This record gives sequence, structure tokens and C-alpha cells, in this order.
Amino acid sequence: MTKNTKAHLAGLGANFIFGINYAIIKYVTPSYIQPLAVNVVRVLVSVSLFWSLFLMKPGTAAGIQKKDIPRFILCGLTGITLNQVCLIKGLSMTSSFHGAMLSLGTPIFISIFAVWLLKEKMNLTRLAGLACGISGAAILIMIKDTTGNNTNNMLGDMLALMAAIAYAFYLVLAKPLMQSYSALHVTRWVLTIGALGILPIGWGPFVHTNWQAFHASHWLALGFVGVAGTFLGYLMSVYALSIIGPSATGSYIYTQPVFAAIVSILFLGDHFTLIKAAATALIFSGVYLVNRKRA
Repeated sequence: MTKNTKAHLAGLGANFIFGINYAIIKYVTPSYIQPLAVNVVRVLVSVSLFWSLFLMKPGTAAGIQKKDIPRFILCGLTGITLNQVCLIKGLSMTSSFHGAMLSLGTPIFISIFAVWLLKEKMNLTRLAGLACGISGAAILIMIKDTTGNNTNNMLGDMLALMAAIAYAFYLVLAKPLMQSYSALHVTRWVLTIGALGILPIGWGPFVHTNWQAFHASHWLALGFVGVAGTFLGYLMSVYALSIIGPSATGSYIYTQPVFAAIVSILFLGDHFTLIKAAATALIFSGVYLVNRKRA
């Protein structure tokens, strides 16, 4: 198996993990553990494992240049703190399918931020893509989904959309850092800084979690979210990014809703309706158009 093939499989595998992660998070929140407590588990496990991985490679540089510190802080606060808090809180209030579909807003918002921050040009194709994507997201948000234990579908959808916006902002901010540091180096520090933002607001719910109420399936789910759904998923993404580049790696994000929908329908009682199909088609069309290269 060639290195490129392994990288493509890693990219697909990472998004398979992220896709089913939506349903697994939904399984344990908020019935057994509060969203902010899940955030604490994710960052504690992933940061510990990433720094353990670093210590296993002696001689590797760990520092960052002084001029890049503000950008690293912004990346950590948007890509981890704001993204993860909004995403997991949103998933506790809406369906995992809605959360996964709205995460596809990330490439659309990347286009908006790239025009604003990186001075990329806006054209009719991009404008049409933005209109399609925003329309699809609006339809999903307006749908009243009564499946599962969705307590406030609209607010949950808005939080999931906010998570996509935060992550898009992070990716645009991180682009210059990738030119000076390895993707693994950037990811390790962004996770560490993001953890410092999550711990103060999530520590209370974490320590007050009723761990005795957990069954074996809940411990397995939480272990998956912490180890596979965070550390392993990020690690596989970084590996793919270092070999096949950001465009090819990023293209696999479109498989996340497929995996999330399959798991949600099979195990969480979600339903795929015609109106959801229409919203899905609009979002996919929007993502395609904003990323379409002109000849």
C-alpha cells in the first residue's frame, strides 16, 4: 500500500470517526453527562495523548515564535474552545443528523472569511453557493425535529452552526501557521490553548457528574469520544494533511453527514424526510459551488 493510499484512508477514517462521533455524543448527553463535562473529557484526554506522543520523539522542537503567540491563542479559542462548546451543547439539544449537516457550513464560511481576511475575490458562483448553503441551513434550523431527546431543536441547530463558523474562522487563521510549523505542532498547541479556555467553564459540571449512574455502554461511549473521536481523529487528519495536502483532506468532510445519518437512523431513531433531503441537497450544492475552481 502506497503512502498516498494510506493518507487517503486516514482522511476517510478520520471523518468516519467524526461522523459517528455525533451520534455517540448524542447518546450520553445530556441524560448522563452535561455537554461542558464532555468537553473537559475530550480536551484532557487529547492534550495528554498529544503531549505524550511528543515526549516519545526526543529532539523535536516544542516552542512557538513570539510573534505567532496571538494567532495561536485566537486559533485555540475559536477552533477548540468556542467550536467544541457550541458543538456539543448544540448536539445535546438537536439531532446528530442536524449537527453533522450544519457542520458542512464550515467550507462555506471559510469562503466568506477568506474573502474578508485573505482578500480573495467574490464571484457569482461563490455568491450562488453561499445562497444555496445558507438556504439549506435555514431549512434545517426551521424544521421541528421531535426524534430522540431534542429539547430545543432551533437553539441546538444555531449552536451547531456557530460551531461551524468558529471552526471556519480557525482554519483561515491557522493557514499562515501551517507554513511555519508542522500540522501536528499546530494541532498540539491549538488543543492545549483551547483546553485552557474550556477547563474553567467545564470543570464544575465535570466534577459534579454522577459517574455511578454510568453503565458499561456509557463508559465505552465516553472513551470513544475522548480517545478515538478526538485524539485519533485529529491524528489521522494531521497525517493525511501532511501527505495529500489540505484540499484532498478537506474533501472527506462531505462524508461525515452520511456516516452520522446512518448511525442516527439505525440506533437513535432519527428519520430522513423529503424536506431534510432538500435541505441536504442545497447545502451540498452550496459547498460545491463555493469551492468550485474557475477554468
